[in-house]
Amino acid sequence: MNKEFINLLEEKTQLNSKVIKNIITLIDEGCTIPFIARYRKDLTNNAKDEELRIFEETYNYLQKLFTRKEEIINLLVEKNFLNEKVKQQINEAKTLQVLEDIYAPFKDKKSSRTSNAIKNGLEPLANIIQGLKHTTTECEQKAKQFLSNEITCVDIAIQGAKDIIAQRYADDIKSKEIIRKLINNWGSLEIKEGKEFNKNGVYANFANSTEKIKYIKPHRTLAILRAVNEKELSIKVDIDEKHILENIKKYKIPSFANSSKELVFDAYKDGLKRLLLPSLKREALATLKEDASKEAIELFGKNLKELLQTAPLVNHVILGMDPGFKTGCKLAVIDQNGLFLDSGVIYPTKPKEDIKSSSKSLLELINKHNITAIAIGNGTASRETASFVANLIKENNLSINYAIVSEIGASVYSASKIASLEYPQLDVTIRGAISIAARLRDPMAALVKIDPKSLGIGQYQHDVNQKELTLKLENTTIDLVNKVGVDINSASYKLLSFISGISEKLAQNIVEHRERIKKFTTKSQLLEVKGIGAKAYEQSVGFLRIKDGRSILDNTAIHPEDYGITKTLQKSYDVNTISESQIDTIAQNINSTPFKLQDIILELKKPGFDIRENFNQVQFASDVVNIEDLKEGFILNGIVRNITDFGAFIDIGLKNDALLHISQISQKRISHPSEVLSINQNLENIKVISVDLEKQRVGLSLK
Repeated sequence: MNKEFINLLEEKTQLNSKVIKNIITLIDEGCTIPFIARYRKDLTNNAKDEELRIFEETYNYLQKLFTRKEEIINLLVEKNFLNEKVKQQINEAKTLQVLEDIYAPFKDKKSSRTSNAIKNGLEPLANIIQGLKHTTTECEQKAKQFLSNEITCVDIAIQGAKDIIAQRYADDIKSKEIIRKLINNWGSLEIKEGKEFNKNGVYANFANSTEKIKYIKPHRTLAILRAVNEKELSIKVDIDEKHILENIKKYKIPSFANSSKELVFDAYKDGLKRLLLPSLKREALATLKEDASKEAIELFGKNLKELLQTAPLVNHVILGMDPGFKTGCKLAVIDQNGLFLDSGVIYPTKPKEDIKSSSKSLLELINKHNITAIAIGNGTASRETASFVANLIKENNLSINYAIVSEIGASVYSASKIASLEYPQLDVTIRGAISIAARLRDPMAALVKIDPKSLGIGQYQHDVNQKELTLKLENTTIDLVNKVGVDINSASYKLLSFISGISEKLAQNIVEHRERIKKFTTKSQLLEVKGIGAKAYEQSVGFLRIKDGRSILDNTAIHPEDYGITKTLQKSYDVNTISESQIDTIAQNINSTPFKLQDIILELKKPGFDIRENFNQVQFASDVVNIEDLKEGFILNGIVRNITDFGAFIDIGLKNDALLHISQISQKRISHPSEVLSINQNLENIKVISVDLEKQRVGLSLK
């Protein structure tokens, strides 16, 4: 890797060159980001996975940049256009945009007017006119020298020369950058009604308005662009062209008397209006969309991380209930390890409303399996089902709690390939109930089986860059799964496939091997799995857990490569009494490093610890809400289900989540809801500020 590349990485990542070289070496050796973040802290100066992901993104971008530099240099050499000045400009370029601006003058011109003028030998005439040393009359006289079969008169010659000058202006790097900044800082977006505009539709408030490009919020950008795609709105970038033309006259054309300045100004004006502005306006819209897309994708990632790190409900036998009216309420029971035990269907709601039989069936299931918690999906008939369950618990004095669980994506899972592999004999409706129960038991393990785009988090998911969104959500899932760790004896193949170094095929091999041997008792058995070689073992083993293994170390994140120093530590020291001031000395004594030693001590103190215990805990329901009973001023509790740029959607027990607008989240001004709220956060004392029965919408406030 050349010095220039490393220097640019230093500048963009704030990491020192030694750390940068170490990370690149580790990546080239096949190490994953989770592995580097957890087990190679000494080489990265304890860089967190978030920093390493930014590094990875920057590294990939710079590789594209330097590859493109080589391509352009080779192209210019072929055309005999490369000189030292251009080469220096290319070498100093720090972005792809700057690089393409440098290359633009040398590209084959799309404008036939320019290419025709060049082909007809009018470049020398363009040079004469642009030199501003001759009067217009003198230029016209010189134009006669360029007449030919194609250039039949002076006017055609002059126009052709002006076309070349117009293109030169449009290709000029400084002019391009000045106008680009003007559009970004002072340009406006004019929004008008489109062919399919609906004055009562969702975009009605956008029409016939003007917004400064610099201040348009990302979510508004995506909404406007969606409306444009749907032909409800039309947009146009507007900039003060008169101001630009005045500056061209003032700064680009010296006021020589009797020169060809009017011809040059006309050419520059044509280059601005016909070539440069249309291009930069398209670029401004593309940049607006790209920036909005990136911000929306970041929010998706943040929401997914918060959703997946919701605390699990451990040591419970859970009943999952997928409510429904005509089709009944589907039931599924899973044990403490997530294994399916039983299923059923009851009809406690309209139209059948068979309370007696439903109560009997439910009580039989509860007693048969010693059910200790109930998860009720929050979709159709949820409120009525919750009311039935609440009454059953009260009437029978049961020591069972129930929780309302988001069922978004449950139907996607139940019809998926993963579900058919896991439960081939079960109906899709029962699989859905299993998913609901599993979400209460272990949200991460259940939700990784579903495409994150189907989980109802974030906003405008179909309007953002799909490739970047997929990568972001995948990396978010990978980083969190590895940070939490996975029980190798109970994990699905899908969950295992997110472990560092484990592909879907290897994950399936692990599950098949587990079925043959019944249970892994030591991490070293992983090497017996088909396809697991030394590298896959190295990258994955630290993130796997065995709860009742032969060694306590198998239920920790301590890597087997460190078992030797761990045993030395245990023999020589009491880990519970080691102070921070002793770390450096002890690390030296046992031939370890401070970063590694601190991690080992933490793991030995809390084997099997799940970091999700520090996050949002399960909130069991205490009452059932009916929208018809709600009034402004009511105080409720709720759970944050989704966070967007303009607010958050709160589950208060209704079919539709209620809106907590950003203006109602805090007494002090906040720029984004995520500053205060997180997915699955339990909220208390939320005030109802509006109830729309017709649209079934509720507005909330935390003020």
